[in-house]
Amino acid sequence: MAQITLNGIEKSYGQEKVVHDLNLTIKDGSFTVLVGPSGCGKSTTLRMIAGLEKQTAGDIWIGDRCVNEVEPGKRRVAMVFQNYALYPMMTVKENIEFGLKNRKVPKPERERLIRDIAEIVGLSDYLHKKPQSLSGGQRQRVALARAMVKSPDVFLMDEPLSNLDAKLRNQMRSELIGLHQRLGATFVYVTHDQVEAMSMGDQIVIMDGGRVQQADSPMNVYHDPANLFAAQFIGTPPMNVLKCGEVEGMDRLRADGEPYYVGFRPEQAAIVHEKNPGCLHFPAVITTRETLGAEIVYQLRSGAGPLYVKSFLKPLEQAADVYVSVPHSALYFFDRNGERNRRAKLPEAGPMAMAAAGGAFR
Repeated sequence: MAQITLNGIEKSYGQEKVVHDLNLTIKDGSFTVLVGPSGCGKSTTLRMIAGLEKQTAGDIWIGDRCVNEVEPGKRRVAMVFQNYALYPMMTVKENIEFGLKNRKVPKPERERLIRDIAEIVGLSDYLHKKPQSLSGGQRQRVALARAMVKSPDVFLMDEPLSNLDAKLRNQMRSELIGLHQRLGATFVYVTHDQVEAMSMGDQIVIMDGGRVQQADSPMNVYHDPANLFAAQFIGTPPMNVLKCGEVEGMDRLRADGEPYYVGFRPEQAAIVHEKNPGCLHFPAVITTRETLGAEIVYQLRSGAGPLYVKSFLKPLEQAADVYVSVPHSALYFFDRNGERNRRAKLPEAGPMAMAAAGGAFR
């Protein structure tokens, strides 16, 4: 196990800089997820930690070692790739054993390690099969087992579930969480899927344009986003964001600095027929309704722009004229550059008014 520290990391390809002054600490034993859109620099960052890419500037520490000049095989890391990278002519056992043979591990020790690891990942009955006869999930387990037998300090995973169907991805997410808890090793996991990030990581690192936008726990990222990008990247549907100047009722705003955008989560809003005290209101028309079992997602048209509301109440008529009601306490404010303004707020209503609003809200 080891902590990873990235100090001032930069990466350029010719004149194009793809990672900018990245400073990040990945705690020992954590499950850290690097998440962001394609081209944001997350996979490049992972490959630099692994030693598969050389950083243009900065220092990489794994534990108490600066590994800038340490070759990949000596960094005590194991990488699991998106395509699994299995040898098709070898059996499952031979794939797992390959690295152990290269390290000249004695045969009795190899046999013990393979037996123990196969039991952990559920491959004991498949050791003599070839990869092409396995399901996608089983191939993924082989790739994990091959990494595990190296007893690395750090597991690095680059979108390892992206080739699996939705049901199997859900299953493998649970298995990876359980594996992390069992091994207690440092996991660094790259994905573009926010659901994977929120459900698996105890630290999420949101990246965009080669820069870290926010690094925090999943719940802190969701409830206390540092900027507009983080606020809109995490959450389904995404946070509603409107220009303050186009929102009625913003004249009462108290602010240190001038907020330019106001946002709120779809589940923090309600669709009502009468205005509630202590809330912002948007006259709106329901345009679409998506029923997802226990919850319903509405898209509405308002004068300030399109809005989403997530509700757990019985369905409303699709074309009804309504208000979208949002408690003042549920609003987020951002400046013109998209940075969070935590001091801006609208005045709260009194306790009786808020109680009435709460009743209408739910």
